[in-house]
Amino acid sequence: MKKKNLYFLLNISIIMLIIIFIIIANKKFDSYVIRILNLCAIYIILGVSLNLINGFTGQFSLGHAGFMAIGAYVSALLYMSPELKEENFFITPLIWPLSVIQIPFVFSLIIAGLVSAGVGFLVGVPCLRLKGDYLAIVTFGFSEIIRVIFNNLQNVTNGPIGLKGLPIYTNLWWSFGIAILTVLVVKNLINSSYGRALKSIRENETAAEAMGVNLFFHKSLAFAIGAFFAGLGGALLGSFIMTVDPNTFSFLLTFQLIVIVIVGGLGSITGTIISAIIITVLMEILRSVEAPMNIFGLHVPGIPGMRMLVFAILLMTVVLFFKKGLMGKKEWSWDGLLKKYFPDNER
Repeated sequence: MKKKNLYFLLNISIIMLIIIFIIIANKKFDSYVIRILNLCAIYIILGVSLNLINGFTGQFSLGHAGFMAIGAYVSALLYMSPELKEENFFITPLIWPLSVIQIPFVFSLIIAGLVSAGVGFLVGVPCLRLKGDYLAIVTFGFSEIIRVIFNNLQNVTNGPIGLKGLPIYTNLWWSFGIAILTVLVVKNLINSSYGRALKSIRENETAAEAMGVNLFFHKSLAFAIGAFFAGLGGALLGSFIMTVDPNTFSFLLTFQLIVIVIVGGLGSITGTIISAIIITVLMEILRSVEAPMNIFGLHVPGIPGMRMLVFAILLMTVVLFFKKGLMGKKEWSWDGLLKKYFPDNER
């Protein structure tokens, strides 16, 4: 059997196993476990999309929460029923035609991703002329500007009240399906000539430009693709938690994504997937550290935000002892797994 055909069958087998797992999970697992699995998939989408910008292209962006907010609001305003919109916008009415529009969830997802990608491209045009810390500051400022605008745009976003009581469309099929799509798109992109150009920009922009790589085009397109999947992730998250408000998409959310990318390894899709799962599970386990507890007879009151302190310590540990993250720039592949069983002349 040829190597390409073998790999295709193995990839299909993995997808079939995931489908079987989702069927079993929906029937056997309780709602809490399903919630964690959904969050794992959503954070995989967000982590891989951020790694495309920060890891593979080498651009230090802190604006992912802004793109997520855009995707969440756009999607919610499109799939909410007119009656639900009227209940939410009881202070200032929602502008027309958003007040009467209601479309299926799948189309709202696509539009949310496209709007986020469009904003990402517009932001990337001026911002990507900067590098390093300067780019990080500008993209962080963009994220905060989006949050402030959404806080004050009463007749569109409902201001600080946000959108409540959203219908739950996000489930394991949607979250894992889009997670698989994200991984496949980014993986094929990175393995293409376009991806090799991105890596060359990461290693040395001057050398890449001298070899004919269009820096503006490649960096802007990577930024837009990352923003597209961030918009999808934000839309899924909004429907999953049944609420969308500006404070949901604060810098703490971007910080969590940065931790996922750095712990997994800048430039590693495999590392990002592993890290997203580990950190999402830890986020749930570490809820106990924010609750009141007794330690050796000493009462310790609950401290909100204690989880983020633990994550900061985790990030420092990785930076100090695993400078390249869990996987570095390595990727899991069928080659390494099958090499000893299928010599090259037999595949």
